[in-house]
Amino acid sequence: MIRFQDFSFRYQAGKTEEPADFALKDISMEIREGEFVGITGTSGAGKSTLTYSISGLIPHHFSGDFYGSVEVNGMDTVEVHPEQLARFVGQVFQDIDSQMVSSVVEDEILFGMENFQVPRDEITRRLEEVLDMLGIASLRRRQISSLSGGQKQKVAIASILALQPDIILLDEPTGELDPESTVMIYEILRRLNREFHKTVIVVEQKIMVLCAYVSRLVVLDKGKVMFDGPSDSITGEIELFKSLGINVPRVVELGHLLKKAGLYSGKIPTELDGAEKMVREVCRC
Repeated sequence: MIRFQDFSFRYQAGKTEEPADFALKDISMEIREGEFVGITGTSGAGKSTLTYSISGLIPHHFSGDFYGSVEVNGMDTVEVHPEQLARFVGQVFQDIDSQMVSSVVEDEILFGMENFQVPRDEITRRLEEVLDMLGIASLRRRQISSLSGGQKQKVAIASILALQPDIILLDEPTGELDPESTVMIYEILRRLNREFHKTVIVVEQKIMVLCAYVSRLVVLDKGKVMFDGPSDSITGEIELFKSLGINVPRVVELGHLLKKAGLYSGKIPTELDGAEKMVREVCRC
C-alpha cells in the first residue's frame, strides 16, 4: 500500500535563485497492493517527482519543502532511508546512465543482489532468469558503455527485476525502445503484476500503450492530479485530456467520431483489438 496524504513538495532553490513552484501540490491518493498504474502528463507535470517520493529519494536525496506525508507499506518515507525502502521498491530511472554502477552487464545485475546478500545459488538462478526474460543473454559479458540506449534500458530493468521487489517503479522505461521491445517490456510487467501480484507503477508518455496494459491511469498537470481512474474511462474525458496537452489514443477519437456520426453505439475501445471489432461492426464485415 502506498498512501499520499496532503503531500506537497518544492525542490530547494540555489542561493541566488527564487523559490521554484511546487513540483507536486496537495496530492492525496492510495495505490493498493497489486495495482498496475500508469502515470502520464506533459513535461514538468511532476511525474518523476512522484516516483522519487515513493522510493524515498525525496526527501533524503532531493531536499526541499516537504509537506504532508507519504507512506509505503506502512513506513513513513521521512523516517526510513531509501536503502531500507529499496528492499521493497525497485526503481528504473529515466536517465539510465545515472543508474549504472558497473562496467559489465552481468556485474550490473549482480550488484544489487550481492548487496542484499541474496544466497549464491539464488543469485545464479535469478541472473539467468532475468537475462532470458529480457532477451539480453547475449549481452551478458558486454561492456555497458558499448550498449545502445535501448539495451541499457533492458539491463537496468533486469537489475531491478532480479531483486524481486514488491513495488516496481519505472520512469519512461520504453523511451529508447522500438515498438516490438516496448510490447515485450509491458508483457513482462503485466505478467509480474498478474501472476506474482507485484505493484507496478509506470511513468509513460505513450498513452496508447498505457491504455492497453494498465488498469488505472493517473494524469498530472503542474503538480496536481487532474484525472485518476480506470484506463478505459478516458473515453469520456477527451476534452480534459486535450486541454492538458495529452493526445488520447486515435482509436478513442475514431470511436467518438463514429458515434457522433450515428454509425456506432457500442463501447468506445482504447486498444487495437477493440478498434478492429468496432470498425467491423460499422462496416458490417
